[in-house]
Amino acid sequence: MKTALQTRNLTKRYGTAIALDGCSFDLPAGRIAALVGSNGAGKTTLLQIASGLLTPSAGRIEVFGWSPREHPRMVLPRIGFVGQDRPLFLGFRVKETMELGRRLNPRWDQGLALERLRRLQIPLDRRVRKLSGGQQAQVALVLALAKRPDLLLLDEPISSLDPIARREFMRTLIDAVAEHGLTVLLSSNIIGDLERVCDFLIVLAGGKLALAGDLDRVLATHQLLVVPREAADVCRRVSEVIWEARTGRQATLLVRRNGQGFSPHWHVREASLEDIVLAYLEPRTSSVRACAAVGQ
Repeated sequence: MKTALQTRNLTKRYGTAIALDGCSFDLPAGRIAALVGSNGAGKTTLLQIASGLLTPSAGRIEVFGWSPREHPRMVLPRIGFVGQDRPLFLGFRVKETMELGRRLNPRWDQGLALERLRRLQIPLDRRVRKLSGGQQAQVALVLALAKRPDLLLLDEPISSLDPIARREFMRTLIDAVAEHGLTVLLSSNIIGDLERVCDFLIVLAGGKLALAGDLDRVLATHQLLVVPREAADVCRRVSEVIWEARTGRQATLLVRRNGQGFSPHWHVREASLEDIVLAYLEPRTSSVRACAAVGQ
């Protein structure tokens, strides 16, 4: 299976502060990956290193087998990037923005750009500052897609949008993936949106990789248990406990199964994606592990 993005012991320091701490994972090509983590977990740093904007302090990152900093001509034309602040020239008209994209990108597809803007009913003569937040996000996405990238990096582009604008943005993204088969790494903490479109999950907690793997397998291998308090230690012997809460006479645990069965006296239910993500982001559990890779 071809790998779109690979990191090995990837680390980024800012003085004594560590933004990324020894992250290692493989993102297969053709996947839509959710990149999740609390504020300050290292998501933006990872995306900026992948796009060549930052140099790692240690470790290595490769995009389709090439280092973004060491071989920019092999990597940068194949990457599309949309940041949270959607850096657009607000005084430009939409058609001028597309013309700038055409002049700066050797793989630019003007027909694709104009067709997507037509579908979205975004006027070419309107200045960017006159567009709504959702329309500006769409223009930024069209700019990235018209580069004809093989890897699309999205840094929380929908965090400030209303639900309808978010849905339209995600629909445009899904259409592009279906049409062109690109790989997407989407940073967002809006779990409902991610669950509808993503098939791969990467969780960062405190700069460390907490979880990475195929989303279906992640969901299949994690479950919630409700057991008597005294049975919590038994649970630890038959599965990996990711998160635990105790109330009264009961304990609720999110566990990662290791193949052994559970007692018929325990209440077992499926864990949602939100259950799993929140469990790995819990500070007292995320500090226990450097990485839990699923299906790699």
